[in-house]
Amino acid sequence: MLKISSLIMTISVLSFSVIANPESQKYLGFNYPHKAQNAVSITFDDARHSQVDVGTAILNRHQVKATFYVSPFNVKQRLTQWQDAVKSGHEIANHTSSHVCTGNFEWLRAQDLSLEHTTLKWLENDILSAQQYLKDHLGVTPRAFAYPCGNTFVGRGIDTKSYVPLIAKHFDSGRTWLDESANNPNFTDFAQLTGLRIDGMSFDEIITMLDQLRENNAWLILAGHEIGNRDQYTTDAKVLEQLLVYLKDPANGYWLDTVSNVSDYVKQQRKPLN
Repeated sequence: MLKISSLIMTISVLSFSVIANPESQKYLGFNYPHKAQNAVSITFDDARHSQVDVGTAILNRHQVKATFYVSPFNVKQRLTQWQDAVKSGHEIANHTSSHVCTGNFEWLRAQDLSLEHTTLKWLENDILSAQQYLKDHLGVTPRAFAYPCGNTFVGRGIDTKSYVPLIAKHFDSGRTWLDESANNPNFTDFAQLTGLRIDGMSFDEIITMLDQLRENNAWLILAGHEIGNRDQYTTDAKVLEQLLVYLKDPANGYWLDTVSNVSDYVKQQRKPLN
């Protein structure tokens, strides 16, 4: 009995060792342009007015192209400025027409809107409506999408359904929000790219986050909303300036480009994991 117990223990240890360090899970490495260690995309959600009132001037000054996930109801109020953003080379992406999130947000329930009480068909129509508006008024057909509030579902309880497959059907990528990890270029699901908050953060806090998450040649997608004086949903304009200078310095090892440009490159270069 003792010999059998020892044999079982030995097999268990060996099995754990194989699981913990399988050959198939060894990191394969990834090469970005200009010998960069990591890729970074700067993104902003909702088409907040400050993005074109303040943000695009900063980005243009540093010759950085951002990805803006926009909803038509905000674009309409700054249409000429958003058209200028397109001319400057920024990426315009889809963020739905109605910006429907979970009904835990009181302001959405006040409008009788919530993901818990909608359907995949309704949501698809809402997304495609935004797509048509952006094509008609900005002359672009968005290839990227961001989930409002980071929510990826409709329904509730046992009737809950993911709308990630819907995004994978219509777009080259979909980005979530308030994530804790960056994107491994050899593994990440393009329909569920992670997004890292930069609203309300100091320059030092953002750099610390980047340093903590840049292992395995990660692709870091930074996400903000307003641009101005730092607040819960505002990326500080001065911090944004500092960040762009830092990310553009080759010594820091970052390749900076839009979500769709990085996505295209990663898809072409990735090494499939077993």
